[in-house]
Amino acid sequence: MAEVDLHGYTVDEALRIFIDVYNRHVRRRSEESLRVIHGYGSATEGLDGGKIRLKIRTFLEGVGDSLDWKPGEDLEGNAGVTIVFPRKILPTSQNQLAADILAFCSIPRTESKIAGKRSRNQRSDPRSRPPRPTKIAAKGDGETYMTVA
Repeated sequence: MAEVDLHGYTVDEALRIFIDVYNRHVRRRSEESLRVIHGYGSATEGLDGGKIRLKIRTFLEGVGDSLDWKPGEDLEGNAGVTIVFPRKILPTSQNQLAADILAFCSIPRTESKIAGKRSRNQRSDPRSRPPRPTKIAAKGDGETYMTVA
């Protein structure tokens, strides 16, 4: 069984390393499972520890069409590992970002929403307009204005 040890990495680094090792494993057409060592995590009383474990397992749940996986506690009695059974390549974070941008851009938007312009109703609502200066006195050639809210 191949393995990858994610101890000592940040959560984002660990996920990136896992995806890279997993994809290399699949490209080699390896039939064996991948043992992901993430550790238990530091848990304080009443809190569930293991940020890397939680992130990896949440990620694995979202890519179920590419792989199967089992928690280590089910197979080995060890919550510090996750066993992954690869089937096909996972999207890299760059590919995922591109897919997210494409999905965002495919949603039709009006020009006013893109430009951030307010609607006609918002413009006619006096509460949404900035206060205008009001002429309060005129003396000789000078005029005095005051902003009334």
